[in-house]
Amino acid sequence: MITDARYQAAEQLLRRPAAPGELVVGDRVRPQWIDGGRFWYQVRDGADREFVVVDPAAGTRTPGFDPMPFLAAPGNPLEVTSPDGKVAVSRSGHDLQARSDDRTWALTTDGVPGFGYGYGPDAMSYGTLMRKFGMPHMPPAVAWSPDSSKVLAHRTDQRSVRQTVLLESRPADGGAPVSHVQHYAYPGDPSMPLASLVVFDIEAGTSVFAQCDPLLMPEFSPIMAGWAWWSADSTAVYFLSRPRDQRTLTLNRMDAVSGEVRVVVSETDSVRVGPNQFMYGLPLVRVLADEVLWFSQRDGWGHLYRYSLHTGELLGQVTSGSWLVREILHVDETSRTVSFVASGLVAEDPYRRTVCQVGLDGTGFRIVTDDSLDHVVTVSPDGSCFVDSASTVDTPPVITVRSWDGTVLVPLETADVSRLVATGWTAPERFRVKAADGVTDVYGVLYKPAGFDPGASYPVVDSVYPGPQVTRVDPCFDPGGMGLDAEPLAALGFVVVALDGRGTPGRSRAFLESSTLASAGSLEDHVVALEQLAASRPWMDLARVGVMGHSGGGFAAGRAMLAHPSTYKAGVALSGSHDARYIGLGWAENVDGADNPEAWLRASNVEIADRLEGELLLVHGELDDTVHPDHSLRLADALIAAGKEFELVIVPGSEHLFLDRMAYVRTKAWDFLVRALLGVEPPKYRPAPIVIDPEVLGEML
Repeated sequence: MITDARYQAAEQLLRRPAAPGELVVGDRVRPQWIDGGRFWYQVRDGADREFVVVDPAAGTRTPGFDPMPFLAAPGNPLEVTSPDGKVAVSRSGHDLQARSDDRTWALTTDGVPGFGYGYGPDAMSYGTLMRKFGMPHMPPAVAWSPDSSKVLAHRTDQRSVRQTVLLESRPADGGAPVSHVQHYAYPGDPSMPLASLVVFDIEAGTSVFAQCDPLLMPEFSPIMAGWAWWSADSTAVYFLSRPRDQRTLTLNRMDAVSGEVRVVVSETDSVRVGPNQFMYGLPLVRVLADEVLWFSQRDGWGHLYRYSLHTGELLGQVTSGSWLVREILHVDETSRTVSFVASGLVAEDPYRRTVCQVGLDGTGFRIVTDDSLDHVVTVSPDGSCFVDSASTVDTPPVITVRSWDGTVLVPLETADVSRLVATGWTAPERFRVKAADGVTDVYGVLYKPAGFDPGASYPVVDSVYPGPQVTRVDPCFDPGGMGLDAEPLAALGFVVVALDGRGTPGRSRAFLESSTLASAGSLEDHVVALEQLAASRPWMDLARVGVMGHSGGGFAAGRAMLAHPSTYKAGVALSGSHDARYIGLGWAENVDGADNPEAWLRASNVEIADRLEGELLLVHGELDDTVHPDHSLRLADALIAAGKEFELVIVPGSEHLFLDRMAYVRTKAWDFLVRALLGVEPPKYRPAPIVIDPEVLGEML
């Protein structure tokens, strides 16, 4: 029997990321820098706030701080203000405008639908979500020069891109249905969105376009993705470019006055070349006074290399070893060192992140955070120190300020998880098993059900996300999709497993490049992992295994049910991208290549719908402009044609993340799994609507 109390406990865990500090106090520090290395931050405890100011140089942490003098006046979220605070740029329709005090003037006047300024492709612009928050669009895709004299933007050309339509059945005003037209390129389409870089000189009132072909823009604005940025002296723009086959990556320099473009560094390979192993991670490229730091996987791992800024000549490899550079933290050209985050240096868990430092000539490598914990780091603006959150999946964070020699300058917070434990929560277990090849180690986490009894038998839910752009499980505290699915399901009485199979990032090049869309993060690794886990955990009932995922995870959940019906008996697919032939061009071509229709066909759940044996729930938002609802409808149609029983829920007015219907959707999923795997009727209890914290919304976007 599942009681209201079980659902209430699950609801509390569901809300944990939506209201930081409600169940865990002191697990996050978001420094607000004052000057140099000084900063303040807040500790949240429900509705209570404590403000603390920190001076690393003095080694002090002082509570009772008044942040009001340091808070900027509320601004327009749709404006981007210059570093000196004197001018702000915003979008006006398909054009850009600038504002200074009470004066507003146009930067462009020739923008038209499909050919405008300051925005990325429609397919990843979250139009439905913006409308729900009363905003016409996202903030403009622009970047100010450090000296506040110029603005970098781009003209977006979607005129030849396929147009698709979403139907809003019940608009907010209660009127007749409304259609929303969106540019949305499919894999293999001849046209994709393009971006032409342009620099506006604010004082001179002039503009100049980059003298090169437009940049391909399959998913995101190059400015918003960090693929275009200003030089420190405001005289040039550096930007990365890549052809559609993604086998060449080039760093270019654009003169901010003439628009002249020259190639700085270029790398070509037989497979995809990227500036970060994590597909949507910020580029691991730094332009120094006379050199360029450049990320490459050419030796089988992800490392930094040094090139001449002036000739493009390779000067040497900076880092090396059987580990991966994850993030560049700070480059000190005076001491000729680079500080960075790496994974693969902790023997028991290759995903744990470690802060390291090495000379730019490749000598003097040393580990700064010399322990076996996972480290999440924020560097001070002056580069003198960093805020370090150290944890593991079962060790709550200890947050400190540290110097680059590893010394703790100021202890900040030790997370209090007592209220979390009081809900019946227990820390997850990090595990290692063999992949389906019998050789490769793969890692994941296992959540035991609330009120765990080793003598009992529990159904299992595989909480999936296939990558390959991100890992499913972070090695830090609160892993697994921000706790939105794994922890609440465990509270309901399931054993929950989350795994990073082959084809996900964070390890070697070979491990990543085994990825295909059809493999869905190597579901065969999930199947053998469940078998290995259950062999030493007899309380895992492999006759009652379910699967649940969202977006790419929704595809993987559907794929698990269809490709491995003997393992998975019940599945919940939320916003699933079930047919790779009709997903966003960037997603499919990133993984399987720019001209590979056979691979996209193999990655279609629609084509294998007749294999369904278990119980399946499909849920999709009517206005999902990221993965269109036709994905679930196509699969539903194929299931009907095959005579298969399933459930389908289309959520009116909802977008990809179900933000304003999340409580309903999650409870629908819980009810389905409770019936299918626990074999009982769920309670009538309904969680209250979830209020999304603005900081969390920002992280989601």
